[in-house]
Amino acid sequence: MKQLYGVIGNPIGHSLSPVMHNDAFEHLKMDAHYHAFLVKEEVLGEAVRGLKALGISGFNVTTPHKVAIMDYLDEIDPLAKQIGAVNTVVHKDGKLIGYNTDGIGFVRALQSISSEPLQEKRILLLGAGGASRAIYFSLADAGVKEIDVANRTVDKAKELIAACTATVHSVALSLEKATKEQGNYDIIIQTTTIGMHPRVEHTPLQISSLKKGTIVSDIIYNPFETKILCEAKEQGAIIQNGIDMFVYQGALAFEMWTGCVPNIERMKQLVIRNLEANIYVNRKTKKIFTCTSTSFNTNFSSRKRRSK
Repeated sequence: MKQLYGVIGNPIGHSLSPVMHNDAFEHLKMDAHYHAFLVKEEVLGEAVRGLKALGISGFNVTTPHKVAIMDYLDEIDPLAKQIGAVNTVVHKDGKLIGYNTDGIGFVRALQSISSEPLQEKRILLLGAGGASRAIYFSLADAGVKEIDVANRTVDKAKELIAACTATVHSVALSLEKATKEQGNYDIIIQTTTIGMHPRVEHTPLQISSLKKGTIVSDIIYNPFETKILCEAKEQGAIIQNGIDMFVYQGALAFEMWTGCVPNIERMKQLVIRNLEANIYVNRKTKKIFTCTSTSFNTNFSSRKRRSK
């Protein structure tokens, strides 16, 4: 019998998850289908009960349901509970069990471009919102010992640090202080919406004095290269945008549901191909940006030349 999987959210029509997962099912010759379900906030409980009754094998959860979904699940993984959000649900033995693959997916994505163990790195997180929280707790869970948090409101950064029970050395910083101290970090992770289309000329941190070999990762995927990534690349940094996090968190969910490991590179290239047509050139800067609300890419520089 065909297994049913899906994603719930509002809006949901833009989601690339069905394309990515259905291709993986086909590639692995699995009798399964992944569907996008538009679910409004006021009917979330009914929708979850309906999916459970239908026998759905698992589903992803996106905006605006990642927190509210927790009230309708039978069990919640300890890390997801600490993060305070669920983005993946597994239907097992009649129970809906909630997990958070966002943070772990990001950690795996970061590991894929780091030549050394992350545990040895000093990391700066920009932002203290939901995405930052998932990444902070997942980095701590992976054994990273030095994670500073910079935020426009320093008190919010302090609250994030205080909520973590793992043994992590962390300092809450203002964005101004983080700008001055950027050269002290091995990895800088941008988790805010600053720099996202259409406000592409904005950046939370002016890159000016990175040390050699610094990794700068931005979870934004629209544009492909945000201003902070462009500045970091000009200084010789290793840069990474949001496509890797998207793909790795999706691949982890796929593995949790099916027990099979999908082809990461195939997933990544599929997503890139689905987005290459959705670009425009900023006439002032001549930089290429995406014009969709969900765009993911890595190593896009080679494609920019062909797209002009």
